[in-house]
Amino acid sequence: MNLLYRHLGQGHAEDAQPPPSPRRVAIWIMTDPAHLSPGHTAQLQDVLDRCQELKQATGHVRAIADLLTQRQGHRLDDWVNDVRASNLQPLRSFAEGLLIDHDAVAAGLTLPYSNGPTEGVINKIKLLKRQLYGRAGLALLRKRILLTIARN
Repeated sequence: MNLLYRHLGQGHAEDAQPPPSPRRVAIWIMTDPAHLSPGHTAQLQDVLDRCQELKQATGHVRAIADLLTQRQGHRLDDWVNDVRASNLQPLRSFAEGLLIDHDAVAAGLTLPYSNGPTEGVINKIKLLKRQLYGRAGLALLRKRILLTIARN
């Protein structure tokens, strides 16, 4: 308690808080606004009010997040056109990259299918391969892989 009283008595509680780190601001931008605390929302709004480019980028990032989470692939062209109209070069190049394989990106944003389970199995196989590197032959590796896959 004495430390708290000393801290308050020296006026430290009234000092302005240090600005948030770029990493923290990026986390706030990537987080759904409904899941941000009121304090973090206020701090983010303060940062965005000071930098219009960051505010514009935040709008685009949240728009593409909505496309991803709500499976709205039909709005992809509108998002790409909005980003093209902006002066944010990194986002513009990202949007141009999406257009290289437009049909696949639109399908990925629309269809409920996922290759996540396949990627998980591949990850397990690579993990087993790394664990046995230099210690076992192909026969043992094959048995461990088949045993692991059979368990799932």
